[in-house]
Amino acid sequence: MTVILTPYWSDGTQRLKAEPQPPQPPPRGHFPAAYDDALHAARCLAQLRSKDKPIEKYIYLSQLKHANENLFYRLCLAHMAEFTPIIYTPTVGDACLQHSHIFRRPEGLYISIKDKGKVGEILNSWPHKSEARISVVTDGSRILGLGDLGVNGMPISIGKLSLYIAGAGIRPSSTIPICLDLGTNNQEYLDDPLYLGLRQSRVSDEVMTEFMKEFMFAMSRAFPKLLVQFEDFSTEHAFYYLDSFRHRYPVFNDDVQGTGAVVLSGFLNAAKLSSGASGQPLTSHRILFLGAGSAGVGVAMQLLSFFKLQGLTQEEARHHIYLVDSKGLIFDSRGPMADHKKYFSRKDYNGPPLTNLTEIIEYVKPTALFGLSTIKGAFNQDVIEAMAAHNARPIIFPLSNPVRLSECEFDDALRWTNGRVLFASGSPFPDALWEGKVHYAGQGNNMYIFPGLGLGSILCRASAVTDAMVEASSLGLADSLDEDERDSELLYPRLNRIREISAYIAMRVIRKAQEEVRDPNYAYNIEAYRRAIQGVDRNSALRSLGDAQLLTYVTSKMWNP
Repeated sequence: MTVILTPYWSDGTQRLKAEPQPPQPPPRGHFPAAYDDALHAARCLAQLRSKDKPIEKYIYLSQLKHANENLFYRLCLAHMAEFTPIIYTPTVGDACLQHSHIFRRPEGLYISIKDKGKVGEILNSWPHKSEARISVVTDGSRILGLGDLGVNGMPISIGKLSLYIAGAGIRPSSTIPICLDLGTNNQEYLDDPLYLGLRQSRVSDEVMTEFMKEFMFAMSRAFPKLLVQFEDFSTEHAFYYLDSFRHRYPVFNDDVQGTGAVVLSGFLNAAKLSSGASGQPLTSHRILFLGAGSAGVGVAMQLLSFFKLQGLTQEEARHHIYLVDSKGLIFDSRGPMADHKKYFSRKDYNGPPLTNLTEIIEYVKPTALFGLSTIKGAFNQDVIEAMAAHNARPIIFPLSNPVRLSECEFDDALRWTNGRVLFASGSPFPDALWEGKVHYAGQGNNMYIFPGLGLGSILCRASAVTDAMVEASSLGLADSLDEDERDSELLYPRLNRIREISAYIAMRVIRKAQEEVRDPNYAYNIEAYRRAIQGVDRNSALRSLGDAQLLTYVTSKMWNP
């Protein structure tokens, strides 16, 4: 007897329940005489390309994945640069906005606050329980730069796991997309008759915390080999739940840690090019962030590693990073601020508030400007020309997603810096021609990091995802550029090598996990203390392998469609 997911209604709410279904007979008839797998792949690709709207392409690929999973992933691997913007950013943003309207069939688990007290029962009904290895979990409260979308955030979990499968060879049956329905404060959805989620405001922090404790405990019991990735939780909740659970379960937050890791990697390569042009040492770089939410602060925390790698102390490294929020430069005497901003609050400035970005650049004289603000056009001509005035090769990373929220566009950055910009964005921009030379827009896409980080953590059976493991993934990505990519001054490798890159990152993550020991101070009982002092990696057999052997082992474990 097989198990499938079907929608059902209970107490006036909508959710999903696993129900037994009788075995289905094979379809009648036969394939046409001229049917050929390769030709059918070409047929599907032609059908995809016939769609003139990105959302229609997204819907078509979703249907193809349900109808023929292997073919979907074969095409995805063969056309990664074309498929990625459809199945993830930027198109996934529109898919989330329209999720309740374009919904075809259930995929993944929707677990609501109404299920409190029986979350374990729901998880235990998952049809591939013994195979579960990776879950992407969102509560839909801060989807990309689009805000609170409630259960319409589910395409984020689905899309991320599709990239795990395509980019790192995670077996599809081992993935679990989960959306936690804790209500929504988006009145548009509460009034929408087609909205799939609960029609209530979001629960209080206290109720949510009780629910999250039950959820994570139930996850660890139902899926003992599972790695959990938190995705698109609101800023305060992102930091709080990462800190609450990371020492007890194998969990990481891609917004806080993954974004920071991929940006660190691109910045490592950009800083070398910038310092090469200016003749200044790597320790002289100063980074200015526009945006101080979970992603901005998470990236800033990760960028401390860059300066520490150059021999600076933690405190010295912190002095090289400046944050700007909606009120301007963040400094101590400005007044009260959210806890997550305090670490980077400046102690060396006591003047009047600095609110104009160009004026802040004149004060800080940064070598790098990062945007995680979701403010379209925030890096205008004045801002970028101010950066170019102070730097031979200004580093400008507008990282907000999707494209319509990006702080600036690639061709503008090229034009306003006379082709000198070192550029990476969150969403893809096309290559651009400047003075007869093709320039490549780097994309600081988390998909460079999380597939390899997840694969390495799964294969070594990591009991935790430590900061050092995240840093190892970043350094692995920075080192993965081939000779041609370095000659072209690329900041990130080409996406068509994603599996090769993910395998290398996974190997580096495993090696770091083998060196790590969990902090026994966080052990909650004797058994947890015993596990902590034994180390992070629980697959000790991999310790005896050399790097080449380990890389071969990692590659051999990748699923191929």
